[in-house]
Amino acid sequence: MVQKELEAGTEVKPARGRPRAYDPGEALARATGAFWRAGYSATSLDELAAATGMNRPSLYGAFGDKRALYLRALERYTGQGRAAMQAALAPGPGLRESLLRVYDAALALYFPKGETARGCFLIGTAAVESVDDAQVREHLASGLREFDREFEARFRRAQAQGELAGGADAAMLAKLASAILHTLALRARAGDGRASLRATAVAGVELICGPAPVSGGRAARKRS
Repeated sequence: MVQKELEAGTEVKPARGRPRAYDPGEALARATGAFWRAGYSATSLDELAAATGMNRPSLYGAFGDKRALYLRALERYTGQGRAAMQAALAPGPGLRESLLRVYDAALALYFPKGETARGCFLIGTAAVESVDDAQVREHLASGLREFDREFEARFRRAQAQGELAGGADAAMLAKLASAILHTLALRARAGDGRASLRATAVAGVELICGPAPVSGGRAARKRS
């Protein structure tokens, strides 16, 4: 009976007065991991229950049905990604270093220690589901636009500080910087090695910022 109610989207109310035996944030993180490994469609309610350590009625009472839980996972991931980008692109380091910090943080996320490379949760799962689900499609589009905006804000700051030519198209450079991020995500999932993708990120930064300046010592040796 509970299974039919869950699959039909009928509300199953938890017993009153029973204290929570789970941490909502931890449960959502574990559910995100389950979706991340297999995708939305291939992740069953049993697998989500096993991942979170919650039975089905408790899972439903906390998060709603499977789709609602997935949407919550997308929101969580996008919010964390935005915060990580803001930290990496914060004032202080130069533009080149800031961009590399974003890509290095992304690669650390895409290649978890001791696990198979998983790429980006948003791109790897929502791109598939967005074809038939308008709400997932909007989550995907909104997430990508947020990342574009973070890059664009950093490029405009670089222009104001003289790091980037004033005539450069900051909005278009932001999309290019995001495209590099997408490439890292997809190729990580496809099996490219981390070192190879780090080299791709460095090449992308050089495309945006120009070649890295030669150190004083090397320049002096070349002139001698």
